[in-house]
Amino acid sequence: MTLLQIGPHAVQPPVVLAPMAGITNAPFRTLCREFSGGKGLFVSEMITTRALVERNEKTMQLIHFDETERPRSIQLYGVDPDTVGKAARMIAEEDLADHIDLNFGCPVPKVTRKGGGSALPYKRNLLRSILREAVANAGSLPVTIKMRKGIDDDHLTFLDAGRIAVEEGITAVALHGRTASQHYGGTADWDAIARLKEHVPEIPVLGNGDIWSADDAQRMMRETGCDGVVVGRGCLGRPWLFGDLVAAFEGTGTYAQPTLKEVAAVMLRHATLLGEWIGDETRGVIDFRKHVAWYTKGFSIGSEMRRSLAVTSSLDELDALLSELDLDQPWPLGADGPRGRTSGRNRVVLPDGWLDDPYDCAGVDADAELDTSGG
Repeated sequence: MTLLQIGPHAVQPPVVLAPMAGITNAPFRTLCREFSGGKGLFVSEMITTRALVERNEKTMQLIHFDETERPRSIQLYGVDPDTVGKAARMIAEEDLADHIDLNFGCPVPKVTRKGGGSALPYKRNLLRSILREAVANAGSLPVTIKMRKGIDDDHLTFLDAGRIAVEEGITAVALHGRTASQHYGGTADWDAIARLKEHVPEIPVLGNGDIWSADDAQRMMRETGCDGVVVGRGCLGRPWLFGDLVAAFEGTGTYAQPTLKEVAAVMLRHATLLGEWIGDETRGVIDFRKHVAWYTKGFSIGSEMRRSLAVTSSLDELDALLSELDLDQPWPLGADGPRGRTSGRNRVVLPDGWLDDPYDCAGVDADAELDTSGG
């Protein structure tokens, strides 16, 4: 089986849970790890560096790891080199995590309009400064980055960004094979992942985009030569996908095709874990509502029942509604396919004059780091 090395951490199978805002919190990571038997790497949702440095209460909860999580991985979002450096130093000195990932891939307008996320690699000197500060302050912790191909097809940045990453001591780089303008639409460009691997053979390259099954993950590695895969939307409502990935890479068994009864049990456990993590059952169940459509995709449930499940506010209510379903239903055909957001091409919202000069760092405002979550 292929071994992915992230600094001192051996990742087997070479599979990483993509950071997803509002999704990859401690409860969801727990489910994914349980299905994988603890194998793989599971990254926190995106954390804003300024909020971390200022010890924002919500942010400090988001970086909570279960005692069984090893290695602990935090993804940071920042646009100011000094603040990113302070956040990296805080994580290292206070033993808050074992691995730091930097986000340069988020395409949502509230991030790119401030020069962050997938907009930032266009500013080559700013990217270099951020990476240099992160690595210098992280001590012995490995620092990795996740990025997209570029802003749009006319402003591709991934090859330059990959080379800068190598030069500044980044341990590994993950590439989502889409531009910011594509958001999550169309088909991921796996050829770009192959090109990046050829361009930066010195460090591991991870591929991301359109991995809906364990077979997709293996095919991506065969076709691109990448060293590992990052799985995002494919695991929404399917945390057992990580068990499939282990089975595929180890060649030990078949893939999960849970009945609705088995899916319902995972749903109830997910909602329970959220309530325990938040410290309030009602808030936990309310937070779980966004997952209902993903878990029940393809099953014969009915629109009225789906609406009822999506407005539950207690574990007893959720359990009672789930018990009314035809729980003997087998796993639906086609339910392993695409899920989550599929929005197509969009104009990327950028700071004024952002594209005028790919090296000038002007235009990044300090309030770009005020949000506690970058989206």
